[in-house]
Amino acid sequence: MKPENNNSLKRLRNSYRLVVMNDDTYEEVVTFRLSRLSVYVGLSTAFVLLVGLTIALISFSPLKYYIPGYGTRESRSALQALKIRTDSLEQALQYKEQYIDGVKKVLTGNTPSQLDTIPAVIPRTETTNE
Repeated sequence: MKPENNNSLKRLRNSYRLVVMNDDTYEEVVTFRLSRLSVYVGLSTAFVLLVGLTIALISFSPLKYYIPGYGTRESRSALQALKIRTDSLEQALQYKEQYIDGVKKVLTGNTPSQLDTIPAVIPRTETTNE
């Protein structure tokens, strides 16, 4: 395993020359001495910088408000107040529907045979007739 690892490390460090030439006159415009390792490091650095700049651009500019789920503190508190109000309105509506259903049952005569009052037992008082 050591020779393969050493061989791949040598390939990373082999130096190459990149020449940019003028196509018409074959004059060398720019020459670069590169290795595979320097190309990997350069591309990785460029990628990290682009990602960092993109994140910074989004987080420190008004672009962040276009991200779904992100909003200002005021809008979040307003949304929470609306949720609470909606829940209370739904509960009030449910109570009113139950009340209307009860009134409909009473008016149509579909009430259960069970009485909803307890009969009161009134003791008899003796009256004297004179």
